[in-house]
Amino acid sequence: MGQVVGLIAGSGNLPELLAHEARKKGQRVAACAIKGETDQGVETWADVVEWIRLGELGRVIRFFKREGVRDTLMGGKITKTNLFQGHIHPDLEMIRVLAKTRDHSDDSLLGGIASFLNEEGVSVLDLTAFLTEEVLPQKGVLSRRRPSKGETEDIEYGWRLAKEIGRLDIGQTVVVKKKAILAVEAIEGTDQAILRGGSLAGGDVVVVKVAKPKQDMRFDVPTLGLGTLGAMVRARAQALAFEAGKTILLDRKCFLEGANREDMAIVGL
Repeated sequence: MGQVVGLIAGSGNLPELLAHEARKKGQRVAACAIKGETDQGVETWADVVEWIRLGELGRVIRFFKREGVRDTLMGGKITKTNLFQGHIHPDLEMIRVLAKTRDHSDDSLLGGIASFLNEEGVSVLDLTAFLTEEVLPQKGVLSRRRPSKGETEDIEYGWRLAKEIGRLDIGQTVVVKKKAILAVEAIEGTDQAILRGGSLAGGDVVVVKVAKPKQDMRFDVPTLGLGTLGAMVRARAQALAFEAGKTILLDRKCFLEGANREDMAIVGL
């Protein structure tokens, strides 16, 4: 293979998907795997792997320079609550990034890391350049069932509020029932927000997930997967609306088969 692309890999299936797409383009994949986050399977689908602890930014750049990486991808989930539970021991490079950020929001932290990498000669690529329409669904109903009139009203209501919390960089997901917001996603993540909303409502909820109004498609792109579907089943959710063309849908076939079994409505807007 030719050019080497870097990959800062969190948890979930997205890093493996990105690696496969990069290899289809004839690129080698140098993956920075995060202990406690990245799946051990990274050893099988990346060409070379460096295991790091969260916060070891200096090791990331030294690894990339050693492997000749000029471009990198950032994909996969990171357990953000680790920031506040003493599980991160930042090195000097990460401390410098943290000192420059105005707060610890996703945009500030990830943007700061991207800026640091760029200063060191490594560009962070737009994830959509490596993803197909199969993974980034366009507008339309994906499920067997269309949303009902009441669900559509909840989707429209939730959409406006989800966009607002996205603008404020709080989260990207809301849980709605009868035009009332049951849960707003914050640092706990989408799945926990869905479970909380379903518990408070006693089921029959609608989930709305959007991109931020100024979504940076290099990182923190809205993502749905089988974990999301499992949370929706447990919460007895009736419908899910997501932002078409700006939301990653992993394991699409299994996701939609599961949604259809539960008679859920899934729609891209």
